[in-house]
Amino acid sequence: MTDFMEILRERGSGALDKKMGIVITEASPTRLVATMPVEGNTQPLGLLHGGASVVLAESLGSIGTQLHAGPDRKIVGVDINATHHKSATQGIVTAVATPISLGKTLCCYEVIITNEAGERTCTARITCLILAQR
Repeated sequence: MTDFMEILRERGSGALDKKMGIVITEASPTRLVATMPVEGNTQPLGLLHGGASVVLAESLGSIGTQLHAGPDRKIVGVDINATHHKSATQGIVTAVATPISLGKTLCCYEVIITNEAGERTCTARITCLILAQR
C-alpha cells in the first residue's frame, strides 16, 4: 500500500503553502484533508480572505492530481472557482477535497472548507491537467 503522506513529506510543501500555514493531515488521490489558520490570512476587516480559501483549495486539488498521476508526470491547474458561504474570523479552517473525476489527462476535485464549528465557509472546484510525459 502506498504511503501518500510519506511521499508528501519527501516532496515538501511549496513556499506559498508554508506562508499560509497550510498543513496536510491526510492525503491520497481520493481524499485530502488540510488545515489553515485564519490569523495571518485575513482581509482588512479581519475576515478570512477569499483568496486564502482559493489557495487552500488549489493546493489540495493540485496535490491530489499529482498523487493520482504519479511522480513522473507534471500537472497544472487550468480552472478553479469558489463560492464563499460564511466568513471565518478566528481559529482554523479545514478543507476536505474529494475527486469528481480522476482521468488520464484531467482531474477535477470538489473542496469543502469549514470553520471550527463545522459550518461550511467555502465550496471550490478545481480542474488540473496532467501533461504528457516527455
